[in-house]
Amino acid sequence: MEKHITSWYSNALQTEMPVAVYGYYGFALLLIPTASADYLEYERFQLIASLSPFIESGKVKVFSINSMNHESWMNYHIDPRQRAIRHQQWNQYVFDEVIPFVRSQTSAETPIITCGASFGALHSANLFFKRPDLLNGCIAMSGVYELTEYTRGYFDEDVYYNSPMHYMPNLTDHTILEQIRRSRHIHLLSGSGAHEDPESARRFAGILYGKNIWYELDIWGQEWKHDWPTWQAMLPHYLGTRF
Repeated sequence: MEKHITSWYSNALQTEMPVAVYGYYGFALLLIPTASADYLEYERFQLIASLSPFIESGKVKVFSINSMNHESWMNYHIDPRQRAIRHQQWNQYVFDEVIPFVRSQTSAETPIITCGASFGALHSANLFFKRPDLLNGCIAMSGVYELTEYTRGYFDEDVYYNSPMHYMPNLTDHTILEQIRRSRHIHLLSGSGAHEDPESARRFAGILYGKNIWYELDIWGQEWKHDWPTWQAMLPHYLGTRF
């Protein structure tokens, strides 16, 4: 499998940020890691290997990036306002630096689909719903869509605008809504086993339904836990059947 790692000093984050790229061509899958993990997490836990047939065949080109969770929402040793600021800087990094990089490695017309599991699911959904002019959809696996699940009671404007369960019900901008509605790749997936929260996916799907936004909600059974074997099964299934 073709793989290369690159990095650059991020103006938004003021630190070196690596990206792992897998494949030659195909639509771009932008992977967001779970919790405080890094850009190689999906490879370490064999999810990249599970996608190998789609990468090798040219269906998808995968871009795996770092989060800043360990410096933002998962860093409970700093003031919560600083956590929010750091997350907004990470958003800026994705929109202003990562997406142009993906375009440079694909084309201006190549669809970009965000994807993540657990906390990465929230981020992948949030990135798409904030900037449907830049992104084309999301595959969110085993996520909750309320950022307050991670902020330990802290709530401000930045929390609100990065918490899809909060801001989507109040979104009225016709242009943004129409951009979102054009996507046919909003996939909300969850197991029903240990540590999964399928009700969060159902509640968020209800919000999208109320906005006349197409989505796919797929709740798997009790045997599917909040763990890597679930995501190793889910993501190849969706790449194989929906793209």
